Amino acid sequence: MPSLLHRLRLAFALPLAFAAGVAMAAQPAADHHQHLFSPGIIALIDAGPTGPQPISAEDLIGYLDTAGIRRAAVMSVAYMYGRPSRVVEDEYGKVKAENDWTASQVAKHPERLRAFCGFNPLKDYALAELERCADHPHLRHGIKMHFGNSDVQLDKPEHIAKLKEVFRAANRHRMAIAVHLRASISLKRPYGEAQARAFLEQLMPLATDIPVQVAHFAGAGPGYEDPPANEVMRVFAEAAAKRDPNTRQLYFDVASIATPSITPEHAREMVRRIRQVGVDKVLFGSDAATPTNMRPREAWAAFAALPLTKKEVERVAANVAPYLR
Repeated sequence: MPSLLHRLRLAFALPLAFAAGVAMAAQPAADHHQHLFSPGIIALIDAGPTGPQPISAEDLIGYLDTAGIRRAAVMSVAYMYGRPSRVVEDEYGKVKAENDWTASQVAKHPERLRAFCGFNPLKDYALAELERCADHPHLRHGIKMHFGNSDVQLDKPEHIAKLKEVFRAANRHRMAIAVHLRASISLKRPYGEAQARAFLEQLMPLATDIPVQVAHFAGAGPGYEDPPANEVMRVFAEAAAKRDPNTRQLYFDVASIATPSITPEHAREMVRRIRQVGVDKVLFGSDAATPTNMRPREAWAAFAALPLTKKEVERVAANVAPYLR
């Protein structure tokens, strides 16, 4: 059993490291996971005065400037209109409008922001929206899918079939893919080794020419207390460590996963996975500036406080995904 002194050292290690990280960590070149919220989206989720509020490009630029971050990937949340539990009048029209609103915001700062087109990949209009976005000057760089929000289930052959069409089309248009892979938590969908292998073995072979970014280190955040997500990361990490060709284009963002309150055990586990996949595959991201999430500056300080080496932290800070280069 650990001594009292040992337990106290563990209890204080992360807060002290967090404080040091604020002052000493190199600043990231880019935030690879951000969102803007239009008035329409805020009305859709009806979060009230204490929930998320509209976020514009100007708001985001302010957060980035405070953190000393030059560039960011802005993931459209248009997929929210396609959530299966919602009934939305003129759903596809609203999806297009949200993607176009995100594009118009990013167009105000094209040298700093790059937009991804969002949609539910299971919808009948998914491929049509991908094709439309591929022709849009500010949406052509990538697509964002949220498997939890869209209730994508990787153990369903019909879902895999639709996803294959999306992956093929994205690869054909050289559009990067960012995916919130975590299956629905509220619906208690299966999520673990089987889902990770389905993604790795059935979908990644179709992304031969584009980066595929798994959001939140395969979890949902905030925090790293998600055993199913860690099981998925185990599969990816072991495959990457063995240089599985299906991981060649695979990247992982750490948006909202490292927090100031992360336990030493979870911090060590996260670092282990980072080293297995390789620090060159890890992308800094912080997620939307909601009331329950950290701003980019605080998110980077929390990540830099993990028990990584200075060289490893600096490498992650310098990483820039191909779609932002």
